[in-house]
Amino acid sequence: MTIPAFKKNQYEFTAHIRDPEKNKMPEGIEDRRMGIYRELLFNNIEGFISSGFPVIREIFSDENWHKMVRDFFANHESHSPYFLEISQEFLTYLENEREPNNEDPKGLLELAHYEWVEMALHVSDDEINMDGVNANGDLLTRHPLFSSLAWPLVYQYPVHKMGPDNLPEAPELPTYLVVYRDRSDKVRFLEINPVTARLISLLQDNENFTGTDAIDHIAKEMNHPNPEVVHQGGKAALEELQQHGIILGTQM
Repeated sequence: MTIPAFKKNQYEFTAHIRDPEKNKMPEGIEDRRMGIYRELLFNNIEGFISSGFPVIREIFSDENWHKMVRDFFANHESHSPYFLEISQEFLTYLENEREPNNEDPKGLLELAHYEWVEMALHVSDDEINMDGVNANGDLLTRHPLFSSLAWPLVYQYPVHKMGPDNLPEAPELPTYLVVYRDRSDKVRFLEINPVTARLISLLQDNENFTGTDAIDHIAKEMNHPNPEVVHQGGKAALEELQQHGIILGTQM
């Protein structure tokens, strides 16, 4: 099937803009005019990625950063036309398409995921919904309810501390975080310990668990010689999570 001339021109036009080194300009268009499009579109994409991954941008040299963004721009097949979803597309590219480089910082993919989470929560249309929530409910005798804008995460690297002057080796213990958007629409994080992470997991996976049920379960898993210590720590963890708005309250 013959491609209509106007479609052929469109394909040549977009192919050249995405990768001008490999694809020649369409005939009949002067380089000055094409240069405007090349610069405008690439700079728009690069600007969105820089704002979505500011720490990674700081870590990379200008040369390596622009080389990576150019490769994404030229070769990644995006599945969304929305600028706000460019960060998701770039994360997909990093995780599945880009060839690792010897100069990459260790923990790059985890850091990229963490920065994407911050962006995703910032632009999410979700709102804190208090329907069916008792904000003053007893966290120990009722089932605690979590904000949909609070995401518990675990990383091998301390991604919340990484930067140009802090690129650590993988520590022995993972990093547990809850990244959340508060009632003022600010995205924040709370570093938690493995026991609190397990407490959150149990409560989110078991809708019939009260706070005490989850704490009892953890005490048995730990085979702790003094379960009361676990109960005190669990109660304090639930209260802290509620203070940050990660737990909204309990079931009615």
